[in-house]
Amino acid sequence: MFRSKAEQKVRDAGYDPARLPPGQYLTEKWPVLHAGEVPHTDLATWTFRVFGEVEQPLELTWDAFNELPRSSNVHDIHCVTRWSRFDTSFEGVHWRELAALVRPKPSARFVVAHAEHGFTTNVPLGSIEAENALLATHADGEPLTPDHGFPLRLVVPGKYFWKSAKWLRALELTSTDQPGFWERYGYHNDADPWREQRYGF
Repeated sequence: MFRSKAEQKVRDAGYDPARLPPGQYLTEKWPVLHAGEVPHTDLATWTFRVFGEVEQPLELTWDAFNELPRSSNVHDIHCVTRWSRFDTSFEGVHWRELAALVRPKPSARFVVAHAEHGFTTNVPLGSIEAENALLATHADGEPLTPDHGFPLRLVVPGKYFWKSAKWLRALELTSTDQPGFWERYGYHNDADPWREQRYGF
């Protein structure tokens, strides 16, 4: 017995229904959702920063960022608007490569992801230290499209996908939790899809 037609669809597609969080439905497509316009990015002038509670703040050009060691992973993504997409592959740079350069201070416990248009979101530092977290440049074997965050997006496993900020420009390490743009507008601070933490604290 399955709790919904959505679970039956997952089973019919050959997946374990236990992979689908409550209130979600499975899609093979990757829906595009964002506020505002898709930014135009000039890679010749693009930079990425890490600052805040670090010993050595860092700013990298696109070429310098891509000289860092690369990693890849595959995991399921879950959007707060109720769609889930299984087995999405990502490629990019793991946080540990940047951590070795910036040397986080003992006081660093949280991260604020800064994106284009002033958008921000927040996660505990442990969320980007997770093995399958990534600063992604590619998805499904291809460079990210502008709609999905080209040239760089944060990928945070185990959270609703708004925590995986598109068009990423900086990571700020902080000693205290600082709710980001979406969180200040009522989205849940923790964003656990298995607990349906969509809105509110």
